Amino acid sequence: MFNYVKLDETKLIFYRIGPADLPNGERLFVEIDNKPIVLFNIAGKYFAIGDVCSHDEGPLGDGLLEEFAVVCPRHGAEFDARNGKALSMPAVVDIPAYPVELRDDDIYIGIPKE
Repeated sequence: MFNYVKLDETKLIFYRIGPADLPNGERLFVEIDNKPIVLFNIAGKYFAIGDVCSHDEGPLGDGLLEEFAVVCPRHGAEFDARNGKALSMPAVVDIPAYPVELRDDDIYIGIPKE
């Protein structure tokens, strides 16, 4: 998978998700261009990753959040919500991470142009 957070912004399309009122420690599930994404508010900062475990393609976003680590509810693999990096077995492949911007009190997520 690819960390889109580091991609040049000219190669991204930013989609408005809604008002920046997601409470601290909460998550929001969205789908953009057929990509399931989970948006987290962690300590007042927003992070977006693919809602799919690279170990078995199962949903990830419902997993326990421990600081910045999301624990897959199926097999316990952990991923960093800031950058999608696989942190523990059985996952060895990172998941997509998407840039998040706040504009006029709204949340936007950047998706690569096709």
